[in-house]
Amino acid sequence: MAAVALLFMGQFMLYTYLRPFLEAVTHVDVPTLSLLLLIIGAAGLLGTMLVGPLVTRSLNRVLVGIPLIMTGLAIAVVEAGTWVISVGVLLGLWGLVATCAPVGWFTWLTKAMPRDAEAGGGLMVAVIQLAITLGATGGGVLYDGFGYQATFFTSGALLLGATIMTNLATRK
Repeated sequence: MAAVALLFMGQFMLYTYLRPFLEAVTHVDVPTLSLLLLIIGAAGLLGTMLVGPLVTRSLNRVLVGIPLIMTGLAIAVVEAGTWVISVGVLLGLWGLVATCAPVGWFTWLTKAMPRDAEAGGGLMVAVIQLAITLGATGGGVLYDGFGYQATFFTSGALLLGATIMTNLATRK
């Protein structure tokens, strides 16, 4: 559950502050902002549809790969900053990968707790909601105090922590 918490904290530390980043750094107008958010959503829908066979083949690789890829994307978004097309591609990849996390982790839960999946699911939802709250709050403090770079790099650090914890927990 700690890996789940780190993943969702990292995810929402970045995601919550995309709009101010896109407006202030990438300098997008409202129609472009809407298009970029649509790209994230459409890619997310696609990711959710595509992850099923991957989870079936190698759940552990999916669980480790998601935060690892997101770590790279968090760093790359900072580096791409002012390049609208590059940021758009990176955010599309973010949407594609990030939406796979709940599918992977809830699949893991049903395997880890086959007789108590409902209770485990309730606990996981509570952990995820708390992590989203902490990530968004921490991201806001960082964004206001130190700028988008600190927020997005800290997001990447949390996601890297999730990668490491997941890797340690899923080794056999």
